[in-house]
Amino acid sequence: QEQLVESGGGLVQPGGSLRLSCVASGFILGHFAVGWFRQAPGKEREGISCISNKDGSTYYAESVKGRFTFSRDNAKNTVYLQMGSLKPEDTAVYYCTTDTGWVRGDPPRPTLYDHWGRGTQVTVSS
Repeated sequence: QEQLVESGGGLVQPGGSLRLSCVASGFILGHFAVGWFRQAPGKEREGISCISNKDGSTYYAESVKGRFTFSRDNAKNTVYLQMGSLKPEDTAVYYCTTDTGWVRGDPPRPTLYDHWGRGTQVTVSS
């Protein structure tokens, strides 16, 4: 079964850090660009980052640029989102997704055929 599973979410104080992981099973994640989305209660889903499967190039939304770092380890079939200087407004459910047609410089725009994980909750609160 092809699936993505996120982990690493939790409760963290403002200014803290978390590292999210997204592991693929049933397919080779290295064949795909991968994106991260987040959705806070009552807000639209936001595509915050994407990483290429060709040259490692990345995209970051302005809301996370300079604070989040996206990386991948193809040997582990895993991608990572290192999140730092966290703010209460970063509180959301975070999802990873493959992005078959990603264009460098664009936000993630997965197609109907791309895989999505079920999400991991990140809560930033004192």
